[in-house]
Amino acid sequence: MKNKAITIFGGTGDLAYRKLFPSLYNLYMLGSINDEYSIIGIGRRDYTKEDYLTYIQAGVKKFARINYSDDKFDKFSKIITYYKMDIQKEEEYKGLIKYYKDKDIIKNHIYYYAVAPRFFIPITKGLKNNKCYLKDAKVIIEKPFGEDLESATYLNEQLSFVFKDKNIYHIDHYLGKEMIQNIINIRFANAIFKGIWNKDFIENIQINAFESIGVNNRGGYYDQSGALKDMVQNHLFQLLSIVAMEEPKEFNSDFIHEAQLKVLTEMKPIEDRDIDNYLVMGQYEGYREEKDVNLKSKTETYVAMKIIIDNERWQGVPFYIRTGKKLNKRETEIIIKFKSTNKNIEGNLLIIKIQPDEGIYLKFNIKKPGTVDEIQKVSMDFCQSCILENRINTPEAYERLLKACMDSDRSLFSKWEQIVVSWKYINKVLESYRSYSNKLYRYKPETIGPKEAEELVKKDNHYWINDESNSCLKQGEDS
Repeated sequence: MKNKAITIFGGTGDLAYRKLFPSLYNLYMLGSINDEYSIIGIGRRDYTKEDYLTYIQAGVKKFARINYSDDKFDKFSKIITYYKMDIQKEEEYKGLIKYYKDKDIIKNHIYYYAVAPRFFIPITKGLKNNKCYLKDAKVIIEKPFGEDLESATYLNEQLSFVFKDKNIYHIDHYLGKEMIQNIINIRFANAIFKGIWNKDFIENIQINAFESIGVNNRGGYYDQSGALKDMVQNHLFQLLSIVAMEEPKEFNSDFIHEAQLKVLTEMKPIEDRDIDNYLVMGQYEGYREEKDVNLKSKTETYVAMKIIIDNERWQGVPFYIRTGKKLNKRETEIIIKFKSTNKNIEGNLLIIKIQPDEGIYLKFNIKKPGTVDEIQKVSMDFCQSCILENRINTPEAYERLLKACMDSDRSLFSKWEQIVVSWKYINKVLESYRSYSNKLYRYKPETIGPKEAEELVKKDNHYWINDESNSCLKQGEDS
């Protein structure tokens, strides 16, 4: 492994506290990071090194996957330092580069932008003046990558002045989740699914990403973004592209990305005046009273959307996606609804649960015991997260993604071309919505969202499948 230093801009932030340092601790315990590494947390707080380690220790203790002990953390802490600076002041980067030189960690570096998007450009410009030292450095960028196609393109240009394109890693933590990676294996390593994953056998596909929380302390950012940009443009389009892509020529990052990109380019544009037949936007009651949110805000906290993929495999198969905040549960899942063999019998379901529980459920029809001809639906399931050994041995998403970047494995990261196509599609959707609809439906917290979303699928004689399978919970209690 070549990279020997990791700098985290936003080293005192929530992402560093809850995700990055616990993941780095796990990697240290596993030997993927050793004592030759330096981890530098950058922030504005007036911390001593001891203050910073106390702060980091609390997060590691609470969120690390591998069992915590003071002795283990003490060893880990020896490779951590804190550097105070104002990341918006370009002149302060000279001091940072000098610090790297003095510590002999100027080369083989990963820079992690764990900050709000408005800081991406100031950091990049600060580093640009010292780019002679950064030719082999890598940078990890958190989503959202830009606010639209124009801003994303500008940001990418600025990054390209400093870093080689192959060393720019656009992170989408969904791609680090175990079950997301498993979708490819489910599809292409099992003959029972590989031959029926098409329009001839599948009626519709539903992708849900529900959140039970509101915007919390992210009101200022979220009110400028909304669910379409915050969730659909990245997370949900990534899931859709993996579910719908053709089999890659080879199972490596280049061919997988190529297959995903092809699907994204084949998403059928929505005609302007047809927008209400494809999109429902909602906002939870009380959103406008959230901290840093405009009292007259028309920002959507909920999206239900129909997408048509215009290719031979998926001709006529609708893809329905839903995401929202302050809903009645936290759950991300993909539901494959197969066509029925008989108009009086429900089609089979394949449900891939991504979070909080991870598992696969196949629901099919059998004769109900003790009856003459009554049919009932039963489930074959594999709850991956129910098994203690799996929970212990399965890397967290950020842990897996950090390790992949260290190993120069780009398969778990979005490509720039994917980001461009996704933004183009979302930009057009927003233009059509603002010009020809602008309807925003209110919904009560702790519900499934606005009732108008039901009409979206009813128009196609379909319905939302609100699966309440709790096999994971039951098995987890028994284990």
